[in-house]
Amino acid sequence: MGIWLGNGATVALAADITVYKSPTCGCCAGWVDHMKENGFSVAVKEREDLSPIKSHYGVPENLESCHTAEVEGYTIEGHVPASDVLRLLAERPKARGLAVPGMPIGSPGMEMGNEKEPYPVVIFGEDGQFIYARH
Repeated sequence: MGIWLGNGATVALAADITVYKSPTCGCCAGWVDHMKENGFSVAVKEREDLSPIKSHYGVPENLESCHTAEVEGYTIEGHVPASDVLRLLAERPKARGLAVPGMPIGSPGMEMGNEKEPYPVVIFGEDGQFIYARH
């Protein structure tokens, strides 16, 4: 069973993702729920200090957000939509991961009614940082 991505690719459901977050962050919990709702098997590891985690997973300082995750060798930083993570897993680009810098209103876990600000999803790695998607 998989999810059709519309480009001829499908990706399996229930990829295992590990999320590192603060024990008190509600928006992080919202993102975890978003990932579960989209077929991911989520393990949550709460930490008071996420700086060592971000450093370990190679998150550039300018891309940091409130939580960091790892899925199938990729780093996911911040409120990245599940659809973009699924696309990443289907395409398997040479990259370290994806990030949504900051905490944009309307991104998964940061919903505030109908309010939504545009935001990029950035792919990052040894070759630099590039826009992967816009929402």
